[in-house]
Amino acid sequence: MAKRFWLLGLAGLISVGLLVACGSNYNSSSNGLVLVGSQGSSVIQTFSFNLNNGHVASVANSTNDTGNQTCLLNGSPSSMVMHPSGSYAYAIFNSSSQCPNATQPGLAIFQVKSNGTVAQAGNLISLNAGVGVPVNPSTLAIDAAGKFLFVANRQTSSAPDHQGPPDVPGSISVFAIGNGGNLTELPNSPFFTPPAANLADITSVAATPTVFPGIGVNGTQNSVCSVSSNPPPTTEFLYAVDTVGYQVFEFQVDTSSGALTVPDNVTAIPSFPTDAVPVAVAVDPCDRFLYVSDSLHNKINAYTICTTVIANGVCPFPNGKLNDVSGSPFAVSGSANGLGPLVVDPYGNNVYVLGTLSNTLSGFKISPVSGSLTALTPATVPTGSSPTSIAIRGDDNWMFVTNYQSASVSQYSITPATGALSALPTITTDNYPFGVAVK
Repeated sequence: MAKRFWLLGLAGLISVGLLVACGSNYNSSSNGLVLVGSQGSSVIQTFSFNLNNGHVASVANSTNDTGNQTCLLNGSPSSMVMHPSGSYAYAIFNSSSQCPNATQPGLAIFQVKSNGTVAQAGNLISLNAGVGVPVNPSTLAIDAAGKFLFVANRQTSSAPDHQGPPDVPGSISVFAIGNGGNLTELPNSPFFTPPAANLADITSVAATPTVFPGIGVNGTQNSVCSVSSNPPPTTEFLYAVDTVGYQVFEFQVDTSSGALTVPDNVTAIPSFPTDAVPVAVAVDPCDRFLYVSDSLHNKINAYTICTTVIANGVCPFPNGKLNDVSGSPFAVSGSANGLGPLVVDPYGNNVYVLGTLSNTLSGFKISPVSGSLTALTPATVPTGSSPTSIAIRGDDNWMFVTNYQSASVSQYSITPATGALSALPTITTDNYPFGVAVK
């Protein structure tokens, strides 16, 4: 009898231990958190990583558990962004043959819980139709203050099932972010580019900051703009890449409502030329420079942003006008091919861009004076097969890249002083990982 009670007691302790172990893979004081949207099972997976050594552990929806399942969420997740607070993440969900009920694209809100798991908040949010036709969402961007979510919508067709040639232009949908991470689309959203660009194909958007990076993260002040004597700007601009017209459009953002308008002192939405087939855009978090990746010739366009008046007509008004940086566009060296998503690190020191056809990641140092780019050493590091998305943690120490065909995420540690990347062991994911966000 005593032996049986001892065995029962031991079993109970083991059960408690297993429960603790399942919930102990994430501790916000010592771990970061990576969210990965995988299209194979239509699932959001979460992984913790140790902030000292980068060691990764599965937290929720482990690959072993989801590998043989389909349509765990109603649709196919693609682009994903994390709210600056780290409390919520947003993802685009598209229709999927595996999920018969997912007939229209929409946005999903995920609450990021303290134990590292995520839970969808409410149902999928539909987007307002543009000119009578459902929009075709491609990528997401969120402003530095966490007030607005912007959606880049690609051109589409008004034919049944949208299978005909494109005849509906791309656009930008805007959502106000409320309490609890809730989204409310603006009544006059989506916003369109000028009629002369009526078939613009908007692939990426980026907003200028109204909040500068924090001071002294991890004991190091890496951002040139994070000083008490340098207040952040009160004016906000949004830039949208048109991959068909080889241009970047500029809108002014109403910082109260989020509405997109014509910038001050101009009469129409301005546009600025890029190199061939631009794909993605990123804004320097110090509100100085803008960068665009161009996929045909594998170059990066660099621009200064007019935020102060400069003589000789360079910046006659502080209205967000773009001016080419000397030497732009900058070629990406080595084997990089098919440039795609790019990011500026959270302190405005470096630019990183994916080579989607070469399975590479290239880095550049930003000149804090001119905005020109100089290749890092090494200039290019390998990723997995078909990299699709890239995210950097706010402390500027960790980077993650989803590899669509490799069912993996590449993880890199960043040397803050140089921007150099060091590859860590890859993270095995469910099939076809696409979007990634990091906390």
